[in-house]
Amino acid sequence: MNETEEHRNFVTIALTEIKTDIAGIKVTVEKNEKWLSKLNNRVRKNESAIAWIKGIGGTIGTILVAIASWFKLGDFK
Repeated sequence: MNETEEHRNFVTIALTEIKTDIAGIKVTVEKNEKWLSKLNNRVRKNESAIAWIKGIGGTIGTILVAIASWFKLGDFK
């Protein structure tokens, strides 16, 4: 076997190993994308619930301030 054939075999083996590694990386990336999609759905639901709670809290706060000011206005008359 001459030097050119040895180099060709070396390059072929190296490229085969790289191709195998890339295939494994692709599978891992696809798994990560699916997991992130699930996490994003959970986060979206939690953000929606938090916004709802903040809205209710703001409404209750506004009502309490209105009631307190109503009674305070009665004190100034």
